[in-house]
Amino acid sequence: MQLNASIEKMEKPKVNSPPTPPIIKSNWVKRSLTATVLIVYMIVAAYLGIPAIWFSTLLIQTKCYQEIIAIAYKHYSERMPGIPLFRTFNWYFLFLANYYFFGETFAQYLEVLTVKYQILGMLFKYNRLISLCLYLIGIGWFLSLLLKQKRILRQHFSLLAWMHVLCLIIVLQSYMIIQNLFEGLIWVIMPLTLVFLNDIFAYIFGKKYGKTPLIKVSPSKTLEGFLGGGLGSLVLGTIIAWVLCHIDHMVCPTKFQLVKNTIEMSTNCSRSYLFQPVNYYGFNYYPFLNHLQVLTLFASLIAPFGGFCASGFKRAFKMKDFGDTIPGHGGVMDRFDCQYLMASFVNVYIISFVRNYSVEKFLAKVLNMNEEVQLEFFHVLKQNLTDQGLLN
Repeated sequence: MQLNASIEKMEKPKVNSPPTPPIIKSNWVKRSLTATVLIVYMIVAAYLGIPAIWFSTLLIQTKCYQEIIAIAYKHYSERMPGIPLFRTFNWYFLFLANYYFFGETFAQYLEVLTVKYQILGMLFKYNRLISLCLYLIGIGWFLSLLLKQKRILRQHFSLLAWMHVLCLIIVLQSYMIIQNLFEGLIWVIMPLTLVFLNDIFAYIFGKKYGKTPLIKVSPSKTLEGFLGGGLGSLVLGTIIAWVLCHIDHMVCPTKFQLVKNTIEMSTNCSRSYLFQPVNYYGFNYYPFLNHLQVLTLFASLIAPFGGFCASGFKRAFKMKDFGDTIPGHGGVMDRFDCQYLMASFVNVYIISFVRNYSVEKFLAKVLNMNEEVQLEFFHVLKQNLTDQGLLN
């Protein structure tokens, strides 16, 4: 009997298992299509300049804020339902944070608007006072909600803390992107591109060669993908940056000028030394590429930890994605989790190692003074230049 059973087992033909559904292939197609759309949108926004990029940054910021605060709200409302007016309260603080940072950021770049529109000059001048008053109103509103719902004090204060942290992480860093933008479009486009390239190459190398797990909170990340992402972004990022250095629209700081009672946006400039070609053995090399290596190093080694933190956050709340806004990628925060950390670094890097004093910006501030102060400034400057022997 055992012999017959063994013979039947040996003679039984092998049946091939049915192919697995092409879920991975479908997801890859979705990711590729949406990534292409995002790249095309980025190119169009770069061509249109500051208004389009500022609007896009504001839209992304709002969606990221909404995705995260919705998670917090769901988490606490399931434990203790009935938190009144909290969604309205949440949007009020988002508006307040944007109002404050808008004034702080644009006041130093849009002096020409304050000359033409006095109301904007007043808003910029008293921006901090108005913001403080609005903040106190919000806190008073918050306390009034506590008086009505004393049984959920912990949930209220937890969500208030969430809102403040998100305003620092998302709103503040969004306006760092805007500050970078006024230094030249390339300081926004290249960091954005480097993070995208690092994600793409890390995904490709991880799928093809990945064997060594990198970090427990994100099991899909591998050491091979991590290193491949850095190498790929360095090579391709340098080529893209070299091409962009040839375009004045990318490297010149954006200026707003009053021409015949009309405000015009201009990207014409005398190029800084960073974007003036230096000939090396017949090849035009731009000093900006030296700074690009530092940005690439950060985008490859440090910025991915923004994604790791986001993965840990999702794992803590037992979620796969922050949302489903972008097909194949998840929520907006899933796609831009590393960008905010990158934007902060670029802003600090520009202020520390790149930015120089601008005569035009300084002159605009002087012209905003009243006539007596302008004359006083002129005499003090003349006296100092004379003492230094620069004037006779």
